[in-house]
Amino acid sequence: MTTHDAPSTPRGNALYFTAWRWHFYAGLYVIPFLLMLAVTGLIMLWVAFFQGIGDEKMTVAPGAEPMAISALQAAAEAAVPGGHATQYVAPLGPDHVAAFQVTANDVATGVTLNPYTGEVLHTFPWRAGWYDLANDIHGTLLIGDVGDRLIEAAASLGLLLIATGLYLHWPRNGSGLRQMLVPSFAKSGRALWKSLHGVTAFWFSIVLVFFLISGLSWAGIWGGKMVQAWNTFPAEKWGAPLSDVTHASMNHDGAKEVPWTLEQTPMPASGSLAGTVAVQGAVTIDSVAAFANGLGFNGRFNLNLPSGETGVWTISHDSMSNDGPDPAADRTIHIDRYTGNVLADVQYADYSAYAKAMAWGIALHEGDLGLWNFVLNTAFILAMIFVSISGLVLWWKRRPAGAGRLAAPPAPKALTHWKGALLVALFIALAFPMAGISLVVVLAIDAILISRVPMLKRALS
Repeated sequence: MTTHDAPSTPRGNALYFTAWRWHFYAGLYVIPFLLMLAVTGLIMLWVAFFQGIGDEKMTVAPGAEPMAISALQAAAEAAVPGGHATQYVAPLGPDHVAAFQVTANDVATGVTLNPYTGEVLHTFPWRAGWYDLANDIHGTLLIGDVGDRLIEAAASLGLLLIATGLYLHWPRNGSGLRQMLVPSFAKSGRALWKSLHGVTAFWFSIVLVFFLISGLSWAGIWGGKMVQAWNTFPAEKWGAPLSDVTHASMNHDGAKEVPWTLEQTPMPASGSLAGTVAVQGAVTIDSVAAFANGLGFNGRFNLNLPSGETGVWTISHDSMSNDGPDPAADRTIHIDRYTGNVLADVQYADYSAYAKAMAWGIALHEGDLGLWNFVLNTAFILAMIFVSISGLVLWWKRRPAGAGRLAAPPAPKALTHWKGALLVALFIALAFPMAGISLVVVLAIDAILISRVPMLKRALS
C-alpha cells in the first residue's frame, strides 16, 4: 500500500523499512486469524486432554470379562429409538468406557457404555460438542470453503510475517545476541513492549512455522490440491475392487478422523474373492472386533460398520484420533463384509515420506504425544496470543494521536532491493497460492484504488 515516503536512507535501512511495512500489512490480516486459531486451538487441546472428544476419558470399575460387542451394540441402539450403529469405539484401557455412534433419521448420537455391564452411561450429539464447535471455527469459520480459503491465506501470509519479523528482530546497530534472546526488562514503554514481542516471537517462530505448515497441509488449495494429492496412498496396489467413495467419507462433519494420506484414496468394495483370510466363519461385529483385539494395539481402535451392499468393515488406529500415543503405529484395515478377507492393510511403513511427517506433525499439532506435548502446546498458544496482542499494542503506541490514519511504517524512497523482493513474492506465490493471490489483490488495490483516492491514501498511510 502507499504511504508517505521516508527520508532518504542508507541501503540497509531501506531494506529494514521495506520489511517493516510488509510485516505491518501482513500482520493486519494475519493477527485476527492467529488469535482465532490460538483460542480455538486452546479449547480443543484442553477438552481433548482432560475430557476427551467423545467421553473416551470416562472410567469404570473393571469387571471380570467384557460383554460381547454385539450385546453392547444392542444396548446402544436401544438407547436411540430407531437407531442403528455405524461405528464402535473400543475402550482406551480396561478401566475405560466403550462407545458407539448410533444414527437415526440422519442424526448421529454418541452412546457411552460400561463394557462389563452394558449400562448406558451417557448419550450425546456425536461430534457436536465444544471441541467440535471450536474445530469447525478453527478450520472454516463456520462458513465452509470460503472460510477455509481465508484461513489458508492467513496461514500462508503468516510465513511472510515470520520471515520479516525475524529480519526485524535480528541484532543490528551494536545490539547483541542477548537482546535477541532475552527481554530487556530495563526498558519501559514501547521499547519494552517491542523487546517482549520480538523475543517471544523469536523463541516460538520455529514452532509457529511447523504449526502453519501442518495446518496448511489440511487446507483446501495447498493441502487438498497440492501436497495431499501428491501424497495420497495409491489404492490400486491393493488389487481389490474399489468403491466410488473415498476414505474422507468416514469423517464426520468436518472432523479429521482419517489418516491424512488416505483421505483422497478410494475405499475398497466388498463382494469379491480378493484379499487374504482374516476372519473365519461368520463375519460379525464380534468376530471382526476379536480380530482387531488380536492385533495388539497400544490403546484403542475404531471399527466402522459396513455401509451398503459393497461396504467394508474398517479397523483403524491412529494417534490423530487419540487412539494411541505413537504415530508410527498407525494402521487402517478394510475387511470384506462377506468373506472376512483383508482387502487392504495400510500401515505407517506404507506412507510416503511427507505422509509420515504429517502423521507425526498432526499428532504434535493436536497435543496427542503426552503430557510434555500438552504443556508445550499450551505455552505456544499463550505465546501466540501475547505476540498478537503485543503487536497491536506496539502499533497503538506508535500511532499518532488523533491522526485519523493507519500510521503504516514509512516507505523508503529508494527501493534498492526490489528485485530480491520480487523473487521472494514470486516464490511465495508459487509455493502457497493463497498467499500469492492475497499479495496480488493488495498490490492491485494499492495501484488501482488507494493511490488514486487521496482520502484513502491518507487513511491507510
